[in-house]
Amino acid sequence: MAQSRTTSPEADEQASPEPAARPRLSTFHFLRPGPGTTAALVLAVLAAAALPLAAPHLTRRFVDDAIAGAATAHLLTLAAGYLALVLTGQAARLATVWVASRLAWDGTNNLRERLAEHALRLDMDYHGAHTPGEMIERVDGDVTAVADFAVAFIVDVVVGALLLAGVLAVVFTLDVRLGAALLVYCLLLGFAMMRVQRLATPSAAEAREQSAAVIGGLEEHLTMAEDIRANGAGAHVVNRFHRASAGWFRADYRASTVGSALIAGTSVAFAAGTALMLALAAWGRVSGVLTVGTAVLLFQYMLMVRTPFERLIDQLRQYQGALAGMARAGALLAEPRTLPPPADPRPLPGSGPLSLHLDGVGFAYPDDGARVLAGVTITLKPGETLGLVGRTGSGKTTIARLILRLYDPTAGAVRVGGIDLRDTDPASLRRRVGVVTQDVQLFAADVRDNLTLFRPGTDDSRLREILGEVGLGEWLAALPNGLDTRVDHVSAGEAQLLAFARAFLADPGLVVLDEASSRLDPATERHIERCVDRLLTGRTGVLIAHRLTSLSRVDKIAVVSDGAIVEYGYRRDLAADPGSRFSRMLELAGAGR
Repeated sequence: MAQSRTTSPEADEQASPEPAARPRLSTFHFLRPGPGTTAALVLAVLAAAALPLAAPHLTRRFVDDAIAGAATAHLLTLAAGYLALVLTGQAARLATVWVASRLAWDGTNNLRERLAEHALRLDMDYHGAHTPGEMIERVDGDVTAVADFAVAFIVDVVVGALLLAGVLAVVFTLDVRLGAALLVYCLLLGFAMMRVQRLATPSAAEAREQSAAVIGGLEEHLTMAEDIRANGAGAHVVNRFHRASAGWFRADYRASTVGSALIAGTSVAFAAGTALMLALAAWGRVSGVLTVGTAVLLFQYMLMVRTPFERLIDQLRQYQGALAGMARAGALLAEPRTLPPPADPRPLPGSGPLSLHLDGVGFAYPDDGARVLAGVTITLKPGETLGLVGRTGSGKTTIARLILRLYDPTAGAVRVGGIDLRDTDPASLRRRVGVVTQDVQLFAADVRDNLTLFRPGTDDSRLREILGEVGLGEWLAALPNGLDTRVDHVSAGEAQLLAFARAFLADPGLVVLDEASSRLDPATERHIERCVDRLLTGRTGVLIAHRLTSLSRVDKIAVVSDGAIVEYGYRRDLAADPGSRFSRMLELAGAGR
Protein backbone atom coordinates (compact mmCIF):
# COMPACT_ATOMS: atom_id res chain seq x y z
CA MET A 1 0.00 0.00 0.00
CA ALA A 2 1.43 3.37 -0.94
CA GLN A 3 2.69 5.40 1.95
CA SER A 4 2.68 8.65 0.00
CA ARG A 5 -0.82 9.14 -1.17
CA THR A 6 -4.21 10.58 -0.58
CA THR A 7 -6.20 7.42 -0.32
CA SER A 8 -9.20 6.97 -2.55
CA PRO A 9 -12.66 6.35 -1.19
CA GLU A 10 -13.28 3.86 -3.97
CA ALA A 11 -10.30 1.70 -3.03
CA ASP A 12 -10.30 2.18 0.71
CA GLU A 13 -13.37 3.36 2.53
CA GLN A 14 -16.40 3.52 0.32
CA ALA A 15 -17.43 -0.07 0.93
CA SER A 16 -20.15 -0.74 3.44
CA PRO A 17 -19.07 -0.38 7.05
CA GLU A 18 -17.77 -3.46 8.75
CA PRO A 19 -19.47 -4.71 11.88
CA ALA A 20 -17.39 -4.98 15.00
CA ALA A 21 -17.34 -8.74 14.56
CA ARG A 22 -18.73 -11.10 11.98
CA PRO A 23 -19.47 -14.81 11.93
CA ARG A 24 -17.20 -17.40 10.46
CA LEU A 25 -17.24 -17.41 6.70
CA SER A 26 -19.39 -19.79 4.69
CA THR A 27 -17.11 -20.05 1.71
CA PHE A 28 -19.75 -21.57 -0.53
CA HIS A 29 -21.63 -18.26 -0.39
CA PHE A 30 -19.05 -16.98 -2.86
CA LEU A 31 -19.47 -20.04 -5.10
CA ARG A 32 -23.19 -19.58 -5.66
CA PRO A 33 -23.67 -19.69 -9.46
CA GLY A 34 -26.15 -17.85 -11.63
CA PRO A 35 -29.21 -19.59 -13.14
CA GLY A 36 -27.52 -20.38 -16.48
CA THR A 37 -24.40 -21.79 -14.87
CA THR A 38 -26.53 -23.79 -12.43
CA ALA A 39 -28.52 -25.39 -15.24
CA ALA A 40 -25.38 -26.29 -17.19
CA LEU A 41 -23.74 -27.70 -14.08
CA VAL A 42 -26.79 -29.79 -13.12
CA LEU A 43 -27.05 -31.27 -16.62
CA ALA A 44 -23.34 -32.09 -16.72
CA VAL A 45 -23.42 -33.66 -13.25
CA LEU A 46 -26.48 -35.79 -14.02
CA ALA A 47 -24.96 -36.98 -17.30
CA ALA A 48 -21.62 -37.76 -15.64
CA ALA A 49 -23.45 -39.83 -12.99
CA ALA A 50 -26.08 -41.56 -15.15
CA LEU A 51 -24.09 -42.62 -18.20
CA PRO A 52 -21.64 -44.85 -16.27
CA LEU A 53 -24.65 -46.62 -14.70
CA ALA A 54 -25.99 -47.61 -18.11
CA ALA A 55 -22.77 -49.14 -19.48
CA PRO A 56 -22.71 -52.27 -17.20
CA HIS A 57 -26.20 -53.23 -18.41
CA LEU A 58 -24.81 -53.55 -21.91
CA THR A 59 -22.00 -55.69 -20.50
CA ARG A 60 -24.54 -57.97 -18.81
CA ARG A 61 -26.49 -58.37 -22.05
CA PHE A 62 -23.29 -59.00 -24.00
CA VAL A 63 -22.18 -61.78 -21.61
CA ASP A 64 -25.60 -63.43 -21.34
CA ASP A 65 -26.29 -63.19 -25.08
CA ALA A 66 -22.83 -64.53 -25.93
CA ILE A 67 -23.41 -67.54 -23.65
CA ALA A 68 -26.78 -68.04 -25.36
CA GLY A 69 -25.09 -68.07 -28.80
CA ALA A 70 -26.18 -64.68 -30.16
CA ALA A 71 -25.02 -63.56 -33.58
CA THR A 72 -21.71 -61.75 -33.93
CA ALA A 73 -23.40 -58.68 -35.43
CA HIS A 74 -25.63 -58.40 -32.36
CA LEU A 75 -22.65 -58.67 -30.03
CA LEU A 76 -20.73 -56.07 -32.04
CA THR A 77 -23.71 -53.72 -31.78
CA LEU A 78 -23.72 -54.14 -27.98
CA ALA A 79 -19.98 -53.56 -27.86
CA ALA A 80 -20.31 -50.40 -29.99
CA GLY A 81 -23.09 -49.16 -27.71
CA TYR A 82 -20.93 -49.81 -24.65
CA LEU A 83 -18.04 -47.88 -26.21
CA ALA A 84 -20.35 -44.98 -27.12
CA LEU A 85 -21.69 -44.82 -23.53
CA VAL A 86 -18.18 -44.84 -22.08
CA LEU A 87 -16.99 -42.06 -24.40
CA THR A 88 -20.11 -39.99 -23.78
CA GLY A 89 -19.69 -40.48 -20.03
CA GLN A 90 -16.10 -39.24 -20.21
CA ALA A 91 -17.24 -36.22 -22.25
CA ALA A 92 -19.87 -35.49 -19.61
CA ARG A 93 -17.22 -35.72 -16.91
CA LEU A 94 -14.95 -33.30 -18.81
CA ALA A 95 -17.89 -30.91 -19.19
CA THR A 96 -18.53 -31.18 -15.45
CA VAL A 97 -14.90 -30.39 -14.69
CA TRP A 98 -14.95 -27.38 -17.03
CA VAL A 99 -18.17 -25.89 -15.64
CA ALA A 100 -17.15 -26.62 -12.04
CA SER A 101 -13.73 -25.06 -12.57
CA ARG A 102 -15.22 -21.91 -14.02
CA LEU A 103 -17.71 -21.73 -11.17
CA ALA A 104 -15.04 -22.33 -8.54
CA TRP A 105 -12.55 -19.81 -9.88
CA ASP A 106 -15.17 -17.13 -10.48
CA GLY A 107 -16.43 -17.61 -6.95
CA THR A 108 -13.03 -17.80 -5.27
CA ASN A 109 -11.82 -14.76 -7.20
CA ASN A 110 -14.73 -12.91 -5.59
CA LEU A 111 -13.55 -14.29 -2.27
CA ARG A 112 -10.00 -13.10 -2.97
CA GLU A 113 -11.31 -9.62 -3.67
CA ARG A 114 -13.34 -9.65 -0.47
CA LEU A 115 -10.40 -10.86 1.61
CA ALA A 116 -8.01 -8.36 0.03
CA GLU A 117 -10.47 -5.52 0.59
CA HIS A 118 -11.01 -6.50 4.21
CA ALA A 119 -7.29 -7.00 4.83
CA LEU A 120 -6.47 -3.56 3.41
CA ARG A 121 -9.10 -2.00 5.67
CA LEU A 122 -7.77 -3.63 8.82
CA ASP A 123 -5.91 -1.35 11.15
CA MET A 124 -2.18 -0.81 11.41
CA ASP A 125 -1.89 -2.92 14.57
CA TYR A 126 -3.03 -6.01 12.69
CA HIS A 127 -0.64 -5.44 9.78
CA GLY A 128 2.16 -4.78 12.21
CA ALA A 129 1.64 -8.24 13.69
CA HIS A 130 1.42 -10.07 10.32
CA THR A 131 4.07 -10.06 7.60
CA PRO A 132 3.15 -9.28 3.97
CA GLY A 133 4.10 -12.83 2.99
CA GLU A 134 1.70 -14.25 5.56
CA MET A 135 -1.09 -11.98 4.30
CA ILE A 136 -0.45 -13.12 0.71
CA GLU A 137 -0.80 -16.72 1.85
CA ARG A 138 -4.02 -15.88 3.71
CA VAL A 139 -5.58 -14.04 0.76
CA ASP A 140 -4.35 -16.21 -2.12
CA GLY A 141 -2.90 -19.52 -0.89
CA ASP A 142 -5.87 -20.47 1.28
CA VAL A 143 -8.35 -19.44 -1.41
CA THR A 144 -6.54 -21.54 -4.02
CA ALA A 145 -7.02 -24.54 -1.74
CA VAL A 146 -10.73 -23.68 -1.56
CA ALA A 147 -10.96 -23.45 -5.37
CA ASP A 148 -9.30 -26.84 -5.81
CA PHE A 149 -11.61 -28.25 -3.19
CA ALA A 150 -14.72 -26.87 -4.89
CA VAL A 151 -13.87 -28.52 -8.23
CA ALA A 152 -13.03 -31.82 -6.54
CA PHE A 153 -16.19 -31.62 -4.43
CA ILE A 154 -18.45 -31.26 -7.47
CA VAL A 155 -16.63 -33.75 -9.68
CA ASP A 156 -15.64 -36.38 -7.13
CA VAL A 157 -18.13 -36.02 -4.30
CA VAL A 158 -21.39 -34.86 -5.89
CA VAL A 159 -21.04 -36.98 -9.02
CA GLY A 160 -19.71 -39.86 -6.92
CA ALA A 161 -22.61 -39.62 -4.46
CA LEU A 162 -25.14 -39.68 -7.29
CA LEU A 163 -23.31 -42.59 -8.90
CA LEU A 164 -23.25 -44.45 -5.58
CA ALA A 165 -26.96 -43.83 -5.04
CA GLY A 166 -27.68 -45.12 -8.54
CA VAL A 167 -25.59 -48.24 -7.99
CA LEU A 168 -27.40 -49.01 -4.72
CA ALA A 169 -30.79 -48.48 -6.38
CA VAL A 170 -29.94 -50.84 -9.25
CA VAL A 171 -28.50 -53.53 -6.95
CA PHE A 172 -31.62 -53.37 -4.76
CA THR A 173 -33.75 -54.01 -7.85
CA LEU A 174 -31.62 -57.03 -8.69
CA ASP A 175 -31.65 -58.56 -5.20
CA VAL A 176 -32.72 -56.93 -1.94
CA ARG A 177 -30.22 -58.94 0.09
CA LEU A 178 -27.30 -57.90 -2.11
CA GLY A 179 -28.49 -54.30 -2.02
CA ALA A 180 -28.74 -54.36 1.78
CA ALA A 181 -25.26 -55.86 2.11
CA LEU A 182 -23.81 -53.21 -0.20
CA LEU A 183 -25.63 -50.42 1.67
CA VAL A 184 -24.31 -51.56 5.05
CA TYR A 185 -20.80 -51.83 3.64
CA CYS A 186 -20.94 -48.28 2.20
CA LEU A 187 -22.33 -46.83 5.44
CA LEU A 188 -19.61 -48.43 7.55
CA LEU A 189 -16.89 -47.31 5.15
CA GLY A 190 -18.26 -43.77 4.96
CA PHE A 191 -18.54 -43.50 8.75
CA ALA A 192 -14.96 -44.68 9.19
CA MET A 193 -13.70 -42.19 6.60
CA MET A 194 -15.47 -39.26 8.28
CA ARG A 195 -14.00 -40.20 11.64
CA VAL A 196 -10.50 -40.37 10.23
CA GLN A 197 -11.00 -37.10 8.35
CA ARG A 198 -11.79 -35.33 11.63
CA LEU A 199 -8.47 -36.54 12.94
CA ALA A 200 -6.66 -35.49 9.78
CA THR A 201 -8.01 -31.93 9.47
CA PRO A 202 -6.06 -30.42 12.41
CA SER A 203 -2.77 -31.73 11.04
CA ALA A 204 -3.54 -30.20 7.64
CA ALA A 205 -4.43 -26.88 9.27
CA GLU A 206 -1.14 -26.90 11.18
CA ALA A 207 0.76 -27.62 7.96
CA ARG A 208 -0.85 -24.60 6.28
CA GLU A 209 -0.05 -22.39 9.28
CA GLN A 210 3.58 -23.48 9.16
CA SER A 211 3.63 -22.89 5.40
CA ALA A 212 2.36 -19.34 5.89
CA ALA A 213 5.02 -18.72 8.54
CA VAL A 214 7.81 -19.90 6.22
CA ILE A 215 6.57 -17.82 3.28
CA GLY A 216 6.07 -14.77 5.48
CA GLY A 217 9.57 -15.06 6.94
CA LEU A 218 11.12 -15.59 3.52
CA GLU A 219 9.37 -12.51 2.13
CA GLU A 220 10.57 -10.46 5.08
CA HIS A 221 14.17 -11.62 4.70
CA LEU A 222 14.21 -10.97 0.96
CA THR A 223 12.92 -7.46 1.56
CA MET A 224 15.77 -6.89 4.04
CA ALA A 225 18.42 -8.53 1.83
CA GLU A 226 20.54 -5.39 1.58
CA ASP A 227 20.69 -4.84 5.34
CA ILE A 228 21.24 -8.53 6.01
CA ARG A 229 24.22 -8.71 3.66
CA ALA A 230 25.68 -5.42 4.83
CA ASN A 231 25.59 -6.53 8.49
CA GLY A 232 26.75 -10.10 7.92
CA ALA A 233 23.52 -11.58 9.27
CA GLY A 234 23.17 -14.22 6.54
CA ALA A 235 23.99 -17.17 8.81
CA HIS A 236 21.41 -16.06 11.36
CA VAL A 237 18.73 -15.68 8.68
CA VAL A 238 19.51 -19.11 7.22
CA ASN A 239 19.31 -20.62 10.70
CA ARG A 240 15.90 -19.04 11.29
CA PHE A 241 14.73 -20.25 7.88
CA HIS A 242 16.02 -23.73 8.71
CA ARG A 243 14.04 -23.83 11.97
CA ALA A 244 10.87 -22.56 10.29
CA SER A 245 11.26 -25.09 7.46
CA ALA A 246 11.77 -27.85 10.01
CA GLY A 247 8.48 -26.92 11.66
CA TRP A 248 6.76 -26.99 8.28
CA PHE A 249 8.34 -30.37 7.48
CA ARG A 250 7.20 -31.90 10.77
CA ALA A 251 3.65 -30.59 10.34
CA ASP A 252 3.47 -31.76 6.73
CA TYR A 253 4.97 -35.13 7.67
CA ARG A 254 2.27 -35.64 10.29
CA ALA A 255 -0.45 -34.71 7.79
CA SER A 256 1.05 -37.05 5.17
CA THR A 257 1.28 -39.90 7.67
CA VAL A 258 -2.38 -39.58 8.56
CA GLY A 259 -3.34 -39.43 4.87
CA SER A 260 -1.21 -42.45 3.96
CA ALA A 261 -2.67 -44.50 6.81
CA LEU A 262 -6.15 -43.62 5.62
CA ILE A 263 -5.37 -44.64 2.05
CA ALA A 264 -3.87 -47.95 3.18
CA GLY A 265 -6.81 -48.75 5.46
CA THR A 266 -9.33 -47.89 2.78
CA SER A 267 -7.56 -50.09 0.21
CA VAL A 268 -7.82 -53.04 2.57
CA ALA A 269 -11.51 -52.30 3.18
CA PHE A 270 -12.19 -52.14 -0.56
CA ALA A 271 -10.40 -55.43 -1.19
CA ALA A 272 -12.51 -57.08 1.52
CA GLY A 273 -15.70 -55.55 0.12
CA THR A 274 -14.93 -56.66 -3.43
CA ALA A 275 -14.21 -60.21 -2.25
CA LEU A 276 -17.49 -60.23 -0.32
CA MET A 277 -19.49 -59.01 -3.32
CA LEU A 278 -17.87 -61.60 -5.61
CA ALA A 279 -18.71 -64.32 -3.10
CA LEU A 280 -22.34 -63.20 -2.94
CA ALA A 281 -22.51 -63.04 -6.74
CA ALA A 282 -21.09 -66.57 -6.99
CA TRP A 283 -23.64 -67.74 -4.44
CA GLY A 284 -26.42 -66.10 -6.47
CA ARG A 285 -25.19 -67.77 -9.65
CA VAL A 286 -24.99 -71.22 -8.03
CA SER A 287 -28.45 -70.84 -6.52
CA GLY A 288 -29.86 -69.77 -9.88
CA VAL A 289 -30.85 -66.31 -8.73
CA LEU A 290 -28.33 -64.46 -10.93
CA THR A 291 -27.03 -64.96 -14.44
CA VAL A 292 -23.35 -64.82 -15.33
CA GLY A 293 -23.92 -61.43 -16.97
CA THR A 294 -25.58 -60.12 -13.79
CA ALA A 295 -22.62 -61.34 -11.74
CA VAL A 296 -20.31 -59.40 -14.08
CA LEU A 297 -22.60 -56.37 -13.71
CA LEU A 298 -22.35 -56.60 -9.92
CA PHE A 299 -18.57 -56.75 -10.14
CA GLN A 300 -18.52 -53.65 -12.34
CA TYR A 301 -20.83 -51.85 -9.95
CA MET A 302 -18.59 -52.82 -7.05
CA LEU A 303 -15.71 -51.18 -8.90
CA MET A 304 -17.93 -48.12 -9.38
CA VAL A 305 -18.63 -48.01 -5.66
CA ARG A 306 -14.92 -48.12 -5.04
CA THR A 307 -14.16 -45.28 -7.47
CA PRO A 308 -15.98 -42.44 -5.61
CA PHE A 309 -14.41 -43.47 -2.29
CA GLU A 310 -10.94 -43.75 -3.81
CA ARG A 311 -11.25 -40.34 -5.43
CA LEU A 312 -12.37 -38.93 -2.12
CA ILE A 313 -9.27 -40.38 -0.48
CA ASP A 314 -7.06 -39.11 -3.29
CA GLN A 315 -8.47 -35.63 -2.74
CA LEU A 316 -8.36 -35.88 1.05
CA ARG A 317 -5.38 -33.57 1.41
CA GLN A 318 -7.12 -30.99 -0.76
CA TYR A 319 -10.24 -31.35 1.38
CA GLN A 320 -8.15 -30.95 4.51
CA GLY A 321 -6.37 -27.94 3.09
CA ALA A 322 -9.67 -26.44 1.97
CA LEU A 323 -11.25 -26.90 5.39
CA ALA A 324 -8.23 -25.20 6.93
CA GLY A 325 -8.33 -22.50 4.24
CA MET A 326 -12.04 -21.87 4.80
CA ALA A 327 -11.48 -21.58 8.54
CA ARG A 328 -8.56 -19.19 8.05
CA ALA A 329 -10.47 -17.10 5.49
CA GLY A 330 -13.39 -16.94 7.89
CA ALA A 331 -11.07 -15.93 10.70
CA LEU A 332 -9.62 -13.15 8.57
CA LEU A 333 -13.04 -11.80 7.64
CA ALA A 334 -14.07 -12.06 11.28
CA GLU A 335 -11.09 -9.95 12.33
CA PRO A 336 -12.70 -6.75 13.63
CA ARG A 337 -11.53 -3.26 12.90
CA THR A 338 -10.45 -1.35 15.96
CA LEU A 339 -11.56 1.86 14.25
CA PRO A 340 -15.36 1.66 14.36
CA PRO A 341 -17.24 3.32 11.49
CA PRO A 342 -19.31 6.35 12.52
CA ALA A 343 -23.00 5.75 13.09
CA ASP A 344 -23.87 9.02 11.32
CA PRO A 345 -20.86 9.96 9.15
CA ARG A 346 -20.36 13.67 8.57
CA PRO A 347 -18.44 14.90 5.51
CA LEU A 348 -15.60 17.36 5.80
CA PRO A 349 -15.92 20.71 4.03
CA GLY A 350 -15.59 20.01 0.34
CA SER A 351 -13.09 22.74 -0.52
CA GLY A 352 -10.58 25.10 1.00
CA PRO A 353 -8.10 24.62 3.83
CA LEU A 354 -9.23 22.71 6.91
CA SER A 355 -8.77 23.57 10.56
CA LEU A 356 -7.05 21.09 12.88
CA HIS A 357 -7.48 20.73 16.62
CA LEU A 358 -6.02 18.08 18.92
CA ASP A 359 -7.77 18.41 22.26
CA GLY A 360 -6.01 16.70 25.18
CA VAL A 361 -5.09 13.73 23.01
CA GLY A 362 -3.64 10.62 24.61
CA PHE A 363 -2.72 7.34 22.98
CA ALA A 364 -1.50 3.89 23.93
CA TYR A 365 -1.04 0.91 21.64
CA PRO A 366 -3.54 -1.84 22.46
CA ASP A 367 -1.00 -4.67 22.49
CA ASP A 368 0.94 -3.45 25.53
CA GLY A 369 -1.01 -0.47 26.84
CA ALA A 370 2.19 1.59 27.19
CA ARG A 371 1.57 5.33 26.98
CA VAL A 372 2.75 6.93 23.75
CA LEU A 373 1.03 10.33 23.93
CA ALA A 374 -0.57 12.24 26.79
CA GLY A 375 -2.34 15.58 26.92
CA VAL A 376 -1.43 16.71 23.39
CA THR A 377 -3.25 19.93 22.48
CA ILE A 378 -2.63 21.65 19.14
CA THR A 379 -4.76 24.15 17.23
CA LEU A 380 -4.31 25.20 13.60
CA LYS A 381 -6.58 27.64 11.82
CA PRO A 382 -7.40 26.93 8.15
CA GLY A 383 -4.27 27.61 6.11
CA GLU A 384 -1.82 27.55 9.04
CA THR A 385 1.16 25.23 9.09
CA LEU A 386 2.77 23.38 11.99
CA GLY A 387 6.24 21.92 12.38
CA LEU A 388 6.63 18.92 14.70
CA VAL A 389 10.14 18.50 16.10
CA GLY A 390 11.64 16.13 18.61
CA ARG A 391 13.87 13.12 19.02
CA THR A 392 13.19 9.85 17.24
CA GLY A 393 10.52 7.99 19.16
CA SER A 394 9.15 11.10 20.84
CA GLY A 395 5.68 10.64 19.33
CA LYS A 396 5.73 12.84 16.20
CA THR A 397 4.74 10.12 13.75
CA THR A 398 2.03 8.87 16.12
CA ILE A 399 0.49 12.36 16.09
CA ALA A 400 0.53 12.28 12.28
CA ARG A 401 -1.16 8.86 12.26
CA LEU A 402 -3.89 10.14 14.56
CA ILE A 403 -4.48 13.09 12.23
CA LEU A 404 -4.87 10.61 9.35
CA ARG A 405 -7.09 8.41 11.54
CA LEU A 406 -4.88 5.40 11.17
CA TYR A 407 -5.50 5.13 14.92
CA ASP A 408 -8.05 6.61 17.28
CA PRO A 409 -6.90 8.42 20.42
CA THR A 410 -7.43 6.67 23.73
CA ALA A 411 -8.12 10.06 25.31
CA GLY A 412 -9.25 13.40 23.94
CA ALA A 413 -10.29 14.07 20.37
CA VAL A 414 -8.81 14.96 16.97
CA ARG A 415 -10.98 17.38 15.01
CA VAL A 416 -10.51 18.32 11.36
CA GLY A 417 -12.73 21.00 9.89
CA GLY A 418 -14.45 21.16 13.28
CA ILE A 419 -15.52 17.50 13.11
CA ASP A 420 -14.27 14.73 15.37
CA LEU A 421 -12.52 12.22 13.10
CA ARG A 422 -14.48 9.42 14.79
CA ASP A 423 -17.64 11.02 13.36
CA THR A 424 -16.18 11.87 9.95
CA ASP A 425 -17.23 10.14 6.76
CA PRO A 426 -14.19 7.94 5.90
CA ALA A 427 -14.45 8.65 2.19
CA SER A 428 -14.47 12.39 2.85
CA LEU A 429 -11.48 12.07 5.19
CA ARG A 430 -9.39 10.21 2.59
CA ARG A 431 -10.39 12.72 -0.06
CA ARG A 432 -9.61 15.85 1.95
CA VAL A 433 -6.58 14.81 4.02
CA GLY A 434 -3.37 13.86 2.20
CA VAL A 435 0.00 12.52 3.27
CA VAL A 436 3.47 12.45 1.74
CA THR A 437 6.20 10.46 3.46
CA GLN A 438 9.86 9.70 2.87
CA ASP A 439 9.05 6.05 2.14
CA VAL A 440 7.45 6.36 -1.29
CA GLN A 441 5.78 3.22 -2.62
CA LEU A 442 5.27 2.90 -6.36
CA PHE A 443 3.09 0.27 -7.98
CA ALA A 444 4.12 -2.09 -10.77
CA ALA A 445 1.90 -0.12 -13.13
CA ASP A 446 2.13 2.75 -15.59
CA VAL A 447 2.68 6.39 -14.68
CA ARG A 448 -1.03 7.20 -14.97
CA ASP A 449 -2.10 4.56 -12.47
CA ASN A 450 0.70 5.51 -10.09
CA LEU A 451 -0.61 9.07 -10.05
CA THR A 452 -4.34 8.34 -9.89
CA LEU A 453 -3.96 5.22 -7.71
CA PHE A 454 -6.08 3.38 -10.30
CA ARG A 455 -9.03 5.78 -10.06
CA PRO A 456 -10.59 6.41 -13.47
CA GLY A 457 -11.79 9.70 -14.83
CA THR A 458 -8.76 11.99 -14.58
CA ASP A 459 -7.93 13.76 -17.83
CA ASP A 460 -4.44 13.07 -19.18
CA SER A 461 -3.83 16.74 -19.79
CA ARG A 462 -4.35 17.39 -16.08
CA LEU A 463 -1.82 14.69 -15.22
CA ARG A 464 0.76 16.19 -17.57
CA GLU A 465 0.12 19.63 -16.11
CA ILE A 466 0.69 18.40 -12.54
CA LEU A 467 3.86 16.52 -13.49
CA GLY A 468 5.14 19.72 -15.04
CA GLU A 469 4.29 21.66 -11.87
CA VAL A 470 6.39 19.35 -9.70
CA GLY A 471 9.32 19.40 -12.12
CA LEU A 472 8.78 16.06 -13.89
CA GLY A 473 7.77 17.48 -17.27
CA GLU A 474 11.08 16.65 -18.95
CA TRP A 475 11.14 13.24 -17.26
CA LEU A 476 7.70 12.44 -18.68
CA ALA A 477 8.68 13.65 -22.14
CA ALA A 478 11.68 11.30 -22.14
CA LEU A 479 9.57 8.23 -21.37
CA PRO A 480 8.96 5.97 -24.40
CA ASN A 481 5.20 5.74 -23.94
CA GLY A 482 4.46 8.82 -21.88
CA LEU A 483 1.80 8.23 -19.22
CA ASP A 484 1.45 4.63 -20.44
CA THR A 485 5.06 3.82 -19.54
CA ARG A 486 5.42 1.23 -16.82
CA VAL A 487 7.20 2.59 -13.73
CA ASP A 488 10.11 0.23 -13.10
CA HIS A 489 13.22 2.15 -12.09
CA VAL A 490 13.09 5.71 -10.79
CA SER A 491 15.46 7.64 -8.58
CA ALA A 492 14.59 8.55 -5.00
CA GLY A 493 14.04 12.14 -6.06
CA GLU A 494 11.75 11.20 -8.94
CA ALA A 495 9.76 8.91 -6.65
CA GLN A 496 9.38 11.72 -4.11
CA LEU A 497 8.21 14.11 -6.82
CA LEU A 498 5.66 11.56 -8.00
CA ALA A 499 4.39 11.43 -4.43
CA PHE A 500 3.94 15.20 -4.45
CA ALA A 501 2.17 14.94 -7.80
CA ARG A 502 -0.32 12.54 -6.19
CA ALA A 503 -0.98 15.07 -3.46
CA PHE A 504 -1.44 17.92 -5.97
CA LEU A 505 -3.86 15.78 -7.97
CA ALA A 506 -5.97 15.00 -4.89
CA ASP A 507 -6.00 18.69 -3.83
CA PRO A 508 -6.48 18.04 -0.08
CA GLY A 509 -7.43 20.71 2.44
CA LEU A 510 -4.98 19.32 5.03
CA VAL A 511 -1.66 17.70 4.18
CA VAL A 512 0.79 15.83 6.41
CA LEU A 513 4.44 15.76 5.30
CA ASP A 514 6.44 13.18 7.22
CA GLU A 515 10.17 13.63 6.51
CA ALA A 516 9.23 14.17 2.87
CA SER A 517 12.59 15.70 1.89
CA SER A 518 15.00 13.45 3.79
CA ARG A 519 17.53 11.07 2.21
CA LEU A 520 17.89 13.25 -0.89
CA ASP A 521 20.87 15.05 -2.38
CA PRO A 522 20.97 18.82 -1.79
CA ALA A 523 19.93 19.77 -5.32
CA THR A 524 16.94 17.44 -5.33
CA GLU A 525 16.08 18.53 -1.80
CA ARG A 526 15.92 22.15 -2.89
CA HIS A 527 13.55 21.14 -5.69
CA ILE A 528 11.42 19.21 -3.20
CA GLU A 529 11.36 22.24 -0.92
CA ARG A 530 9.89 24.33 -3.73
CA CYS A 531 7.22 21.63 -4.19
CA VAL A 532 6.48 21.78 -0.47
CA ASP A 533 6.04 25.57 -0.68
CA ARG A 534 3.56 25.20 -3.53
CA LEU A 535 1.71 22.33 -1.88
CA LEU A 536 1.26 24.24 1.38
CA THR A 537 0.00 27.37 -0.33
CA GLY A 538 -3.68 27.71 0.53
CA ARG A 539 -3.67 24.52 2.60
CA THR A 540 -3.29 23.55 6.23
CA GLY A 541 -0.09 21.60 6.78
CA VAL A 542 1.68 19.50 9.39
CA LEU A 543 5.41 18.94 8.76
CA ILE A 544 7.60 16.43 10.55
CA ALA A 545 11.29 17.01 9.97
CA HIS A 546 14.67 16.29 11.54
CA ARG A 547 16.28 19.08 9.52
CA LEU A 548 15.17 22.29 11.15
CA THR A 549 16.00 24.25 7.99
CA SER A 550 12.96 22.64 6.33
CA LEU A 551 10.70 24.27 8.93
CA SER A 552 11.54 27.84 8.01
CA ARG A 553 8.15 28.27 6.30
CA VAL A 554 5.84 26.98 9.06
CA ASP A 555 3.65 29.24 11.21
CA LYS A 556 3.80 27.24 14.44
CA ILE A 557 6.18 24.85 16.16
CA ALA A 558 5.40 22.01 18.57
CA VAL A 559 8.34 20.38 20.36
CA VAL A 560 7.50 16.79 21.27
CA SER A 561 9.30 14.87 24.02
CA ASP A 562 8.29 11.55 25.58
CA GLY A 563 4.79 11.73 24.13
CA ALA A 564 4.01 15.24 25.35
CA ILE A 565 4.11 18.75 23.88
CA VAL A 566 6.80 20.46 25.92
CA GLU A 567 6.81 23.66 23.88
CA TYR A 568 4.24 25.12 21.50
CA GLY A 569 3.81 28.48 19.83
CA TYR A 570 4.41 30.61 16.78
CA ARG A 571 7.73 29.91 15.16
CA ARG A 572 8.83 33.52 15.02
CA ASP A 573 8.21 33.94 18.76
CA LEU A 574 10.00 30.75 19.75
CA ALA A 575 12.94 31.45 17.46
CA ALA A 576 13.30 34.96 18.90
CA ASP A 577 13.23 33.71 22.51
CA PRO A 578 16.79 32.63 23.43
CA GLY A 579 15.40 30.66 26.39
CA SER A 580 13.07 28.50 24.30
CA ARG A 581 13.83 24.87 23.45
CA PHE A 582 13.31 25.55 19.77
CA SER A 583 15.75 28.44 19.82
CA ARG A 584 18.41 26.26 21.40
CA MET A 585 17.72 23.54 18.82
CA LEU A 586 18.23 26.06 16.02
CA GLU A 587 21.47 27.20 17.59
CA LEU A 588 22.80 23.66 17.97
CA ALA A 589 21.83 22.85 14.38
CA GLY A 590 23.40 26.00 13.03
CA ALA A 591 20.11 26.89 11.35
CA GLY A 592 18.90 30.41 10.72
CA ARG A 593 16.18 31.89 12.84
